[in-house]
Amino acid sequence: MKKILFFLLIISVQLFQAQNSVSRKPEFIMVVNDEIVSKEKAKEYEEKGLVESVSMGVTDIERQRLYEKLGDKIGDKEFIVVIKLRSKIEDSKKENTTSKIVASDHKNATSKTKLKTNQAAPDFTVNMLDGNNIKLSDLKGKVVLLNFWATWCGPCLMELHEIPSKIIEPHKNSPFVFLAISSGEEKEKVAKKINALKNKGVNFDTGIDPSKTIWANYESGSIPANYLIDKNGVIRYISIGNNEESLDKLSEEIKKLLK
Repeated sequence: MKKILFFLLIISVQLFQAQNSVSRKPEFIMVVNDEIVSKEKAKEYEEKGLVESVSMGVTDIERQRLYEKLGDKIGDKEFIVVIKLRSKIEDSKKENTTSKIVASDHKNATSKTKLKTNQAAPDFTVNMLDGNNIKLSDLKGKVVLLNFWATWCGPCLMELHEIPSKIIEPHKNSPFVFLAISSGEEKEKVAKKINALKNKGVNFDTGIDPSKTIWANYESGSIPANYLIDKNGVIRYISIGNNEESLDKLSEEIKKLLK
């Protein structure tokens, strides 16, 4: 897992610096063995080959456990980076799998997804948070970016902080639709997170897929998952995970399809 943690830290810094003046920068903390550490300390562990895995984001249950243990040090920080150390230095050659979702490229992503590029996107109707229903096939004639996310997913939230400025705003006057769908979560929970994001200047509506019915037809195994669909309803680009280039590349692909 060569320089995985260093890569992670670079991603964090770049994403935080990239926020526009309206959106408040997301806050994050690093937790190693149930103790909060600095970026410098985390990098020290990585350099010594002691890092076994890096997970960006925690479940609500894990967040509550950490809050009970660490109290206000956890507070309402949006991103919790959990670093697991190896029990033995000799294990440092083992491959890390937990943090791979942070930086999947297009080539690797498409080899893992149920659907492939140049396939027709399965149709569905999704109930949006605002109460409206959207049917994918009704959006033919427009380029659609279908984004699967969840409130517990750190990389998803980091991506969503930049989507308004990098995806929605640049293409707002074009035949383009950003269609986010929360996977596997109830409406009340999603609404709470969306309201929190709006208070930080991150404003978008989202669909709700609590039973993962829609996700079952698209599933890649990891989120965030983005499927770029052309005006004829055909998938033209797939992006899994989030790194510092993901949204820039997606924006480029959107421009190509809009020409």
